[in-house]
Amino acid sequence: MKKLLYTILLSLGTFLFTACTDYINVDKYFYDQVSLDSAFSKRVYVEGWLSSAYSVMDNIGEYCEPFRWASDDLYHPDMKEYVEGNYSADHQLSDDDRNNSRLWKYYEGIRKASTFIDNVDRCPELTMDEKTDLKGQARFLRAYCYWALIRVYGPVPLIPTEGLDVNLSYEELSLPREPFDNVVDFIDAELAETARSLPIKRTVNNLGRPTRGAALGLRARVLLYAASPLFNGNIDFFDVKDCYGNQLVSQTYDETKWAKAAAAAKDVIELAKASNLYELYVIAPKATVLPSQRPPYNELYSDKNYPEGWADVDPLLSYKSIFDGTILGSKNPELIFTRTREGTAHINDWAYQSTPKTLRGNNRLAVTQKQVNAYAMNDGRSITEAASTNDYVTEGFTTQAYAAENPFLPAKVNLMYNNREPRFYASIAYNGSVWEASSASESDYRDKQIFYYRGLNDGKQGFKEECPLTGITLKKFYNSEDSRTEGGYLVDKTEMTIRYGEILLIYAEALNELTSGQVYHLTTYTGADVEIQRNVDEMRYAIKRIRMRAGVPDYTDETYNNPNDFRVKLKRERQIELLGENSMRYFDLRRWKDAMTEENQLLQGCNINISDDEKRVADFYKPTIITSVHKVFEQRMYLWPFPTYELKRNVNMTQNPGW
Repeated sequence: MKKLLYTILLSLGTFLFTACTDYINVDKYFYDQVSLDSAFSKRVYVEGWLSSAYSVMDNIGEYCEPFRWASDDLYHPDMKEYVEGNYSADHQLSDDDRNNSRLWKYYEGIRKASTFIDNVDRCPELTMDEKTDLKGQARFLRAYCYWALIRVYGPVPLIPTEGLDVNLSYEELSLPREPFDNVVDFIDAELAETARSLPIKRTVNNLGRPTRGAALGLRARVLLYAASPLFNGNIDFFDVKDCYGNQLVSQTYDETKWAKAAAAAKDVIELAKASNLYELYVIAPKATVLPSQRPPYNELYSDKNYPEGWADVDPLLSYKSIFDGTILGSKNPELIFTRTREGTAHINDWAYQSTPKTLRGNNRLAVTQKQVNAYAMNDGRSITEAASTNDYVTEGFTTQAYAAENPFLPAKVNLMYNNREPRFYASIAYNGSVWEASSASESDYRDKQIFYYRGLNDGKQGFKEECPLTGITLKKFYNSEDSRTEGGYLVDKTEMTIRYGEILLIYAEALNELTSGQVYHLTTYTGADVEIQRNVDEMRYAIKRIRMRAGVPDYTDETYNNPNDFRVKLKRERQIELLGENSMRYFDLRRWKDAMTEENQLLQGCNINISDDEKRVADFYKPTIITSVHKVFEQRMYLWPFPTYELKRNVNMTQNPGW
């Protein structure tokens, strides 16, 4: 009988929360009162309900959401309609066959979490500590879902946490959009309270459940977004209004928002210091390492240990290992939060999309020339600076003799990829790079040098563009053991949903935006006073760790003391360090209001129409416009359009301007 009841309750929950497509549809509130006493009477039912709430985040998370390959760093043909602006209120792109917006489905998670919070105390089989923890997890999930909504749509309806009166009329139950700052304040307060109730660490079996650091890390991310130009005094959003004509985005710039973001990031940093919990992951150089595998000598950093230098760090492996499965998530001090249930599958899909056709991959995920050019030389100079002294060249190829001394480049590789910073070799698969595929049972598939010249197996064949359109692909999530050929296997990866490196970048960026000499007194998540101001030493503390782990020199004093120069370099640092993570670049360009400039630039790469004919091979590397992709970004695209069918269901919802 118990088994039957459990089945009935799960079936009921499935029907109530997934059978309808309108996740904010007010009709559902009439069904919230059904079987709640039964649903929260047993521990197993409670765990099933919370698991169902987790599944929303797992199935629509940031590594599988629609924007992951739709910015100026990566391109995939599946994202063509996104980058060309072929979407609207009636054409959402992410809908399923039932007119069901995947993005809007986050409201399902919000409702499941709210119902859980309101009812979990009913369960007699749980201790008070267990109830506190479970409610904290549900609050985290609810805040995460709201965060996922506001960064796409801007101001959204805020569901009352205490539920709605079912005696109200249908129209009265329809919710208008809430001012953006109100939603952020709600998320901020929820995550602060959540952080106080969640444990500092989880067991290995519960790695995918949020901790105190996860709540604080997400809070810092949300507050950084709210402080950024898109929603901090953005007069372009003067016409973002609710159904009553009220402005939903403040038209007044408030520097305090940057201070709040810095304070939130500092909460994570102080937690890391106090508990010895978080730090950037580093690996010591192997005894057999060649001098050419080390960053060039720098008198300030080469002889000092991390974080003052890189003497005891292998920059390439230290960075790459946190993404390719080399280190388990439970052993990685940089990991703050991960989604273990679906995360591995999503990351392996990234690897599949970039793996060459020769190795049974999809072979279509492309890295743009713009992203390649963002990487510095191995001495920290930009390629523009290095070109002025002829240290960066775009002509000529490596030879066998050269490759024997340079482990980063095999023979027949263009010299434009020579002497680049370690994160380049950890992330980018240029034309002629080697795919080890060491788990392949047949030796013919191991240590393959893959070229994307026209006519080759992994290049363009005839009119078929079943290859990276830029002639460059991604290697960041690829493990040297990975092989999809017969007998091969994939190494499981840990999704870096929130990591310490991002927190350090948030802290430095937020501090940089504060007026020099201005001091802010704010409260930590525990209620203690904290003093926040633009402090070069604090900014250096954050950035230097990122740079030393990467094996590139720290910024100069001139850069740290110049907010404009620091801002430019910080944006470049995020572009490189966070490549491919959490759709970060897509939303960074929007929150900075840089998308009108950056996203309207033509998509460029190598010329994949060039064969490997020795007389023409050099032409492959000439920057080439990808004419089959017509990038478009308009002012209205800073906010995603609400689905038309949702506007019809909720009479008090207003559409974003321009849609």
